[in-house]
Amino acid sequence: QVQLVESGGGLVQAGGSLRLSCAASGRAISTYPMAWFRQAPGKEREFVAAINWSGRNTYYADSVKGRFTISRDNAKNTMYLQMNSLKAEDTADYYCAADPEYSINLYRPDEYDHWGQGTQVTVSS
Repeated sequence: QVQLVESGGGLVQAGGSLRLSCAASGRAISTYPMAWFRQAPGKEREFVAAINWSGRNTYYADSVKGRFTISRDNAKNTMYLQMNSLKAEDTADYYCAADPEYSINLYRPDEYDHWGQGTQVTVSS
């Protein structure tokens, strides 16, 4: 069974940066597509970014394109989300997700079998 643990959230001023990490344990996830989602209070969980198993292909929501960068280090069983130029509207709980199937729809949260517990990101304006 795969366990995912996010870290790196916190409070930051608008315009600042944070780097989130998602560490996997229990099984190597080097062949798994992975993603970041976020959920703000009172809103549905939304797609942020995804990355294929090799890290060669990345995908972003329009709202974060050019500001966020997703990456992974399969040797460390870890995925990252570098968040720059943060805005108040980026405030949310951020979740990492992974799935053993390479052909899933990366944008849909219901496609992922494994989830972390979330890390909170608060951006003050």
